[in-house]
Parts: sequence; structure tokens; C-alpha cells
Amino acid sequence: MANTFKFGNGNWAVKDGYALAYNDENNNFKPLPFDFTRASSATRVNKQGLIETVPSGKPRIDFTDNTSGHLLLEPSRTNSLPYSLEYDNNTYYTKTNSTITTQSGVSPDGSNTAYKLQDTNDSGATSHYIQQASGYRATITYNAIKSGSVFVKAGTKNQVQVRLVNGSGSFSYIMGNFDLETETILTGASANASDISYELQNYGNGWYRCIVKGSWTLSNVTQTALQVFIADSSLAALPNIHNYQGDGTGNLFVWGQMIEAGSYATSYIPTEGSSVTRVAETANDAGNSTVFNDSEGVLFFETATLANDSTFRNICISDSSTSDKIQFYYYGNNNNIAYVIVSASSTQASDNTKTLSNALEFNKIAIKYKQNDFAVWVNGTEVSIDSSGNTPTGLKEFAFDDGNGGSPFYGKVKDLKVYNTALTDTELQNLTS
Repeated sequence: MANTFKFGNGNWAVKDGYALAYNDENNNFKPLPFDFTRASSATRVNKQGLIETVPSGKPRIDFTDNTSGHLLLEPSRTNSLPYSLEYDNNTYYTKTNSTITTQSGVSPDGSNTAYKLQDTNDSGATSHYIQQASGYRATITYNAIKSGSVFVKAGTKNQVQVRLVNGSGSFSYIMGNFDLETETILTGASANASDISYELQNYGNGWYRCIVKGSWTLSNVTQTALQVFIADSSLAALPNIHNYQGDGTGNLFVWGQMIEAGSYATSYIPTEGSSVTRVAETANDAGNSTVFNDSEGVLFFETATLANDSTFRNICISDSSTSDKIQFYYYGNNNNIAYVIVSASSTQASDNTKTLSNALEFNKIAIKYKQNDFAVWVNGTEVSIDSSGNTPTGLKEFAFDDGNGGSPFYGKVKDLKVYNTALTDTELQNLTS
């Protein structure tokens, strides 16, 4: 048994235009690079837990939710807010019964750029929030799902209300209430909106990314603003705009706002005067014909998707076409997975009836292929077998697509291995456990 190809598992090497795989047999990275493209800069979370910018064309090894890191592959997205920061500029942001103080602590990127949002001393209950000024809001098609996000850290207040709200047209909003101390989503509400969901992500050092998602049901909504409300302990009981009596000391810290068209939030895209697009990423053409054994082998990977949606997200060893390939893919919105073995343009084995408990979490998956002996293992359990069929020929390329550049995989890749022999059931169980 030879592990002829491996990638990740905490052992990373990247450079401009390449993500390097590793070959145990010659003990180096160089022969097996992934061709990587992204024609724009992008951000990642580094080993120190800080958001940093990665230049155009360089793969991102991200450490958001694990200490070993993972290759992050994302689709094209645009932050439609022209100013993701600069909350202190009254031209770009308006403050209601609140004030903003700059350089108020360490932000998620490690710099002293956190903004303190503080309430005013009021004679009665009122709302205390910040939002984009007219002319500096997002313009996204009304019925497209929008993901609005902002980084928030507790100050003297632990709770925050985040709302997507129309900047024009009939009144519409999507509102989420979050408790940063207990790390919980408290309540939510909406008006003239659909496809509603909420998410709270822990970024360390007290920072959380609060996310609200949905689409407008009224076509006259042409602009969308993101509002951040300081809240007190009565927030959980209120489904509407939060009001309380401020005393001039209630505060939260805010940083990095974003509104993007899409059913899930992607990595932070900073803007400084105009909307910014992060271009889609591709990684393919790794390996060669001496690495992949046509007659038998195992493809193993530990991956997580970015969403349960209707897109197809593929991982494939092929002959650089769809004629001969070992293909795995995520599809649908119910944690659906499938595989197909194709030889001479004819399907030899396949199964599209299986699901994962959660595709958004890392899952260990192995596909065994051998003449009349195919199997799929997931997290220590054999989930599919097929005892009839031929193996592909001419295998020479690993790609995060369908073998022909289509339906690319968008997600997180923690570990990837290829073996040149069909492993035993015990070996497959151990590998995927």
C-alpha cells in the first residue's frame, strides 16, 4: 500500500498560482502542484486567529475553525457596501442616539481599528444604532438572497440587534437578536421578506460575526442598509426594534460590515470607497499518470461545504475529461452526497442516495475502486458497495471540479490522500474514523 498523493493534514505549502501536494515516495512537494487561480485578493484567518489579506493568485490556508488549517475555496462574491469601515465618517454612516469612537481596541485583523458604538444619555427609552447613510447602501436585486454581516464584540452591553432594512421602497426588514455572552441567537423577525436565517460565528478574542440572511418580497426595494443596535437584557423578549433608556455608558465594539448577494456569508471583503468583488477560486490539474493507479486505489478526503444549496460541488480524479473518472459530489440542500465511476464514457458504479448528518462540518470520506469491487466509506462506516464494473483508464489529474472544469468544489479541504491499492475494510474504517 502506497500513499502516492497527499495534500493538507496540517502540512501545507503554497505559492503564487499553486497549492502543492506531497508525495511520500520521493519526500517532497514539487512534482504534484494544484494549478490555482483567483484574480483578486482575498482574506483568511491565519494561525494567530487574525484576519489578513492574501494577494491575488495565492491559495488561502484558513484556520477559522481548526488548528490544522484548511484550503478555503469560495465562489465569486461582492461586498456591495462601499465602506466596510469608517463608521466615524458622518457622510458614510449615520448614528442615531449613539456615538462612535475610533481606535478603541484590537480588531479581528489585529490592528487598533475597533470602533466603540456607545449610547447617549436619554430621558426615556429609545433606539441606539448605526447604519449606512443614503447613497452608501447596498444595491442588490430585491428578490436575491442577501447575507448581511458585521463583527461585534461585547462592551458594557452583551447583546446586539442586527437588521437588514430597505433603504428605499416599502418598509421591509430582516432582524436578528444575538447574545454575545452566551453565544446564542435569541430571536428574529422580518417584514416583507423570505428565506430568513441567522448565524453567529466565533472569531476569538471576544469577536463574533453576526449574520442575517433573506430576500425582499417587494420589488420596489432597491437599496439595503445594515443596522447595528446596542441592546440591553430585555432584548430577548422583543421581536421589534430594540429600545432602552441609555445613560451614556452602554457600548459595543463593531468592525467590518458586509452585504453580499448569496444564501451564505463568505470571508470578509474590505471596501474603501466602492464595492469590491472577490473572484472565484479554482484548484485543479494536480498529479500525473504515475501517481494514480488505473486498476485499483482509494481516494480519501476530509472536507466541509460552505452551504447546503442546489449547486453541485465536485472532487474528481480523471483523464482530464469526463470519459474516465472517479467523481464525488455534494448536491442538493439536504446534505446529499453521491459518487460515480466512469470508464470509456460509461457509468460503471454510482450511488446518489446517501446523505451526511451535516455537510457543513468536516467529514472523512473514502472511495475504493477495483475491478468489480467499489465501495464508499463515511466517518468509519461503509455506506455504499457495488460488485460489478470496470475501473477508469488514463487517470492523470486531480481537480476540485467534475473532471472537465465544471461544477467546482467550494468549501474547506483539510486532508486529501490517494492510495495506489484498494485498502481493506479495516484500513478504510481506520482511515475514515
